[in-house]
Amino acid sequence: MDYEKHTLKKSTKENSEHYYWGDQCSGWHLVKSNDLSIIEELMPPNTKEQKHHHKKAQQFFRILKGIATFEIENSIITVESGEGIHIPVNVKHRILNQQNENLEFIVISQPTTRDDRYNEVD
Repeated sequence: MDYEKHTLKKSTKENSEHYYWGDQCSGWHLVKSNDLSIIEELMPPNTKEQKHHHKKAQQFFRILKGIATFEIENSIITVESGEGIHIPVNVKHRILNQQNENLEFIVISQPTTRDDRYNEVD
């Protein structure tokens, strides 16, 4: 892409596409392309997603506020505000908010996880 022809735009939650997922969780697409996805997400207290994996995408989660609990394969890992964790391709995982406050984080996926999510049986 020719940088001079690229439309420059600051990304904020206010000017990004919003969607709901899981149990009252929210996401904002800060960057949405086939090669790269950057989403800011918010999980209310005591919420979780279904365990899953991606056959093409790797992901990096950066915690902005709160404490995230990750179930990665058969391990439990706690990631606090200011920390991040990389999830390689084909690794079964899920994020949980087991706290009494909102969990806010950025998830970067390369390439996008669109049509690349394979849910596991709990």
